[in-house]
Amino acid sequence: MRWSLYPPSRLRRFRFTACLPLLTSMAFWLNPLYGQNASSVSIDASAPVAVPQPAKAALGASRRPDGETLTVNSQYLVLNGKPWLPVMGEFHYSRYPQREWEPELLKMKAAGVEIVSTYVFWIHHEEIEGQFDWRGQRDLRRFVELCAKHGLYVYPRIGPWAHGEVRNGGLPDWVVERGPTRRNDPTYLAEVQTFYSQIGMQLKGLLWKDGGPVIGIQLENEYRESGPGTGAAHLEKLKQLAIADGMDVPLYTVTGWDGAAVPLDAVLPVFSGYPAAPWSRTAGQSSPSEVYTFRFENRVSGNMGAIGGRGQNSAEAYRGTPFLTAELGAGIEDTYFRRPVIEPDDAAAIAPVMLGSGANLLGFYMFHGGRNPTGLLSTLEESQRTGYPTDVPVESYDFQAPLGEFGEERESFKRIKLVDYFLQDFGSLLAPMQVYPPNERPSCPSDFSVPRVSARGDGEHAFIFFNNYVRNSTMPARKSFQVHLKLRREALNVPSGPIDIPAGAYGIWPVNLDLGEYKLIYSTAQIFKSFKKDGDSYYFFFEIPGIATEFALNTTQPPQSISKGISTRARDGVTYYKVTDTTHLQQIALEGTAHRVRLIVMPRSQAEDLWNIDGSDRLLLTGAQFFSDRDRLYLRSDRNPDFAFSIFGKEQGRIQAKVPLQRRQSGLFTEYQAHLAPVSFHTVPVQIQKVSKRKPLQYGPAVKWGKQSVPLAPDGTDFRQAALWRIEVPTHWPDELSNILLQIDYRGDVARLYSGRRLLDDNFWNGRVWQLGLKEIGDRHPGDALRLSILPLPTRYPMHIEDSGVRPPGAKDQLIDLKAVKLVPQYQLVLQMQK
Repeated sequence: MRWSLYPPSRLRRFRFTACLPLLTSMAFWLNPLYGQNASSVSIDASAPVAVPQPAKAALGASRRPDGETLTVNSQYLVLNGKPWLPVMGEFHYSRYPQREWEPELLKMKAAGVEIVSTYVFWIHHEEIEGQFDWRGQRDLRRFVELCAKHGLYVYPRIGPWAHGEVRNGGLPDWVVERGPTRRNDPTYLAEVQTFYSQIGMQLKGLLWKDGGPVIGIQLENEYRESGPGTGAAHLEKLKQLAIADGMDVPLYTVTGWDGAAVPLDAVLPVFSGYPAAPWSRTAGQSSPSEVYTFRFENRVSGNMGAIGGRGQNSAEAYRGTPFLTAELGAGIEDTYFRRPVIEPDDAAAIAPVMLGSGANLLGFYMFHGGRNPTGLLSTLEESQRTGYPTDVPVESYDFQAPLGEFGEERESFKRIKLVDYFLQDFGSLLAPMQVYPPNERPSCPSDFSVPRVSARGDGEHAFIFFNNYVRNSTMPARKSFQVHLKLRREALNVPSGPIDIPAGAYGIWPVNLDLGEYKLIYSTAQIFKSFKKDGDSYYFFFEIPGIATEFALNTTQPPQSISKGISTRARDGVTYYKVTDTTHLQQIALEGTAHRVRLIVMPRSQAEDLWNIDGSDRLLLTGAQFFSDRDRLYLRSDRNPDFAFSIFGKEQGRIQAKVPLQRRQSGLFTEYQAHLAPVSFHTVPVQIQKVSKRKPLQYGPAVKWGKQSVPLAPDGTDFRQAALWRIEVPTHWPDELSNILLQIDYRGDVARLYSGRRLLDDNFWNGRVWQLGLKEIGDRHPGDALRLSILPLPTRYPMHIEDSGVRPPGAKDQLIDLKAVKLVPQYQLVLQMQK
């Protein structure tokens, strides 16, 4: 991530001409029949699509021994000759217990992630000069091998300066102390060469050219140095060193924000955007993030800094390179000064905006949270005391990610999965499509007067992207909304009659989508999955909450079957299907000459519960947490020992479990139920030290780009004034449990959990319950009772605690309250599928 030592542009207001009306006008097709109104949008998508050109950058080996190829052109990635628009998710192996890597990777795969990106933090591997450690949770090779085992590609981000909220940005102290860094200094380059050679040995035989999963390398991060031996010259030198150490890969990238140096003849730029800016040094609510506004003029997020002063702040500057992203904020890390709370839609609404802006790689940071490993000489977090602009927790790097610090499948995990599945099945259609902006656009991220819409098309087919969601803002409802779309040979109204778009809605509508011998002219439900079974083609859609669902098909032939909750009308060779019952799954079955076409529309909540089964032509529907390893399925449930799941299609007793399964056929699914023996745990925290009056807050230094000083995070000495509790927890549990979750509901400033004197984890209070997994902290917890230390929140505090419900009105004393400590069993049902 994200905030560097030099981000002056990140804290400026986003500059689309300082929120003035757009100064340029465009000629758009108009038709008097369309009856324009305040919420109607015109998009001219009739212009010819640009032909892809060879990429500017000289990249690496693109062919595997088995003949598979991975290349890139000026517009998109190409896998085995076919356009490829994958999802990439960040997971730091060195921040997670090794024994838990495999199930976590399987969870990522279950959500549609195809590429796992990961930083290789130098300080995690060579904290002491010459003493490299690639063991245990630092075993990069084992991590990559597990990815290969499960068909996941890997994208190492090798620094040497990486950031990721790590001490010194990942540089070991001894490197920083020895002399100049991040430039072509001979001593520094020799040290980097040694580090890179170690990475090269870890990845030997695992690169794409060897038949392995490593498809690319990111060099450095947020690099904007200028002067002799820096800038593009330094990045080119790092690439030379990586290749010399064996890292010959199809793709080389650098981050393209924050005044970045990007040698376009050597590397590809990747881009970013976050739902919040916890690096900001201003108190109070932030202005709306640009990440919810389509990027037609540039690829750089307003809260991530413009490409300042180098003539590279526009999409034109990057012509000849595809729009790839690496850091779309699927969450955000709380800092001591600013503590945002990320809701599921805060993360999920970013995806259609980026795709509608032309992104052809959807890279999420972080997709999986974690915890810092134990340092030999110091703690390993970024802090003001080590010269960085923010303080983050010592141990926790939860990031409010879709998969949390302890592997929790959060609501955002399921919601983001829907667009991931869409890209798996339809990304090859979308990738070559060109972006077409609407006739009118918001003048800046704070302009809510204009609908936010984009289209991507190829002249005949298209996808419409819209977003009426902005984090921490109330958007106006778009009354009588309609898109007037001009394609090469026709003009369409989508939908046929105006509809209302409620505040908070966002989505993707297909236009002229080929469904075998039928054509879906449009749908106001979002398509997310295609599937073939028993000769029939199934297309799965979900209803966008608050939006009336309608399908328009180029046929007047009566459907073979139709659900009762759907009404029909035919006109001018088109049949319109309107979903009137939005509470249950609905189906339209059309008879074809070769096979049937079935359109399935589900409530979004049900679609979020639909999963691919790994290595199978089956789908599973369950409200439980889910992942699979080929024919072995894992369902997990917090607190509830009862499981219900359904398999798409008719199953003839081919699923087995250690407990009895009840089975019945229900429509398109075979339903199952199972029950595990309930288990309960209780603990009563015992206070062993009362809180003392807290010392006044200390402040760190001002920085160039933010003159306001912000408080320093408390250190170990500050916790002498903290309240302390003893908590007894189980160290063993029955086999039917996959974990026990420790939930700590408290109010205060900072909480820390210890085993003896060893810090296990910590938390900056943001108003939410702090949850930990006992299994994941088991290596650090030898079985002694845990100690919970809570430092009170001062009566008057400058920190921005975003959740409005946590600010104690009229408080006269420092705030501290341990409201509850609970132990929640996480049940696991393991299923075996018979072939």
